[in-house]
Amino acid sequence: MYSYEPPKASDLSIRDLKQLVQTGEGKYLEFKRIISTPEKIAREISAFANTNGGTLLIGVDDDLSIVGVESYHEQEFLLEQAAKDLCSPHIEYSFEILPFKKREVIIAKIKESQKKPVYMRSENGKRKVFIRIDDKSVRASRETERLMKKSQSPVGVTFEYGPFEQKLFRFLNEYGKITVREFANLVDISRNQASHKLVDLVSAGVLSLFNGKRYDYFTFSKQDKEEK
Repeated sequence: MYSYEPPKASDLSIRDLKQLVQTGEGKYLEFKRIISTPEKIAREISAFANTNGGTLLIGVDDDLSIVGVESYHEQEFLLEQAAKDLCSPHIEYSFEILPFKKREVIIAKIKESQKKPVYMRSENGKRKVFIRIDDKSVRASRETERLMKKSQSPVGVTFEYGPFEQKLFRFLNEYGKITVREFANLVDISRNQASHKLVDLVSAGVLSLFNGKRYDYFTFSKQDKEEK
């Protein structure tokens, strides 16, 4: 028999909530006035799960005003649909409520997934990967997605120091960072080949991948810089 357990009452006070809201949205915090459809919230929670986790406040507007929701029941149902039906693997989260002026503010804490990437199924049926950059949930690059997959593999990554790597390291020593397109042009290979080579070097600990709002780029890893 199905038994429903009501959500936990939040330990936050109204004062704590107001202080949290005043910090504004960021890498670990997202505001939603209301969840209208599971598709619209799946992007945000999958991005949190693919990054470092985060907190979703439902009943808070973009202008930092706390408005609450009339009832948590529908919001809880839509969030559950997004986390279980539209995200793969399923997203783990906690769901808490805080009474506010005869309404309720929902505090959903999204856990970082141990199995990445977490895919979100869009309305047209295609699977997409999102990550959190600053206060935005953005589509992950091909390289970020590949790196997530490699991080789940028990097989270590090795590479050969050949002519491509020589040119790459010389470029990095001079300019500090490089994009996939720049590397592909540098050594005259396809973008796909360049992508795989750079991701392998990140997996081997030689390079680091940085996600930017406009484009991703690669640098020597911190450890590698220190050794040099």
